[in-house]
Amino acid sequence: MRLVVKAFSEACITTGTLILLFVVYVLHWTGVQAGAATDGQLDTLQRQWAGQDVPARQPAAGPPPPKPYEDGKGLAVMYVPRFGKDWEWPVLEGTRTATLKKGLGHYTPTARLGERGNFAVAGHRRTHGDPFKDVPRLRPGDAIVLTDGTTWFTYRVDTKPYRTVPTDIGVIDPVPRASGYAGPGRYLTLTTCEPEWGSSHRLIVWAHLDATRPVTAGRPEALDS
Repeated sequence: MRLVVKAFSEACITTGTLILLFVVYVLHWTGVQAGAATDGQLDTLQRQWAGQDVPARQPAAGPPPPKPYEDGKGLAVMYVPRFGKDWEWPVLEGTRTATLKKGLGHYTPTARLGERGNFAVAGHRRTHGDPFKDVPRLRPGDAIVLTDGTTWFTYRVDTKPYRTVPTDIGVIDPVPRASGYAGPGRYLTLTTCEPEWGSSHRLIVWAHLDATRPVTAGRPEALDS
């Protein structure tokens, strides 16, 4: 009997150690990995933008058509003042698992940044840097600012976070289902997991494009308020 109790105790200790190591991995190590990957993506975008020309005004013939977004590649940087002045995350094309380990992901079928339609973005609520941990704190009127290196896009939140199921893909439609929008516009959708440590549901936040300005005009006021 004593041997049985000893074996059981050792098994419990081993199991507890494994659980502890897993928790450390989830809470800490994935964040470390995400931090390094995110910094790399931000550096890549900054170098890319530093090497491109930003004309003061467009030629009479109009701007050339934009290049298609490349799967897994950075396309913008997002700032959310509500999440803190140091909150800064790259937005990459696509929502594959590997992509979301390096930043936020743009749903490929949705609109381009700033264009008519719905620019929809996914991000982890927890693990891999916890980028959307504070999504429940967003309130109507909050600013969400993005830049593609040539233009600042300031969106304004219109709704409190909306809870739905993962199969509800209508929330990223051009006119998002349940958003309250009556017709076409220039919208932004954020999606993340719900509950905080689960994935049975999704939290959705919708915003509309409120203002744009060229990067040559300086940072938008929303980032300095």
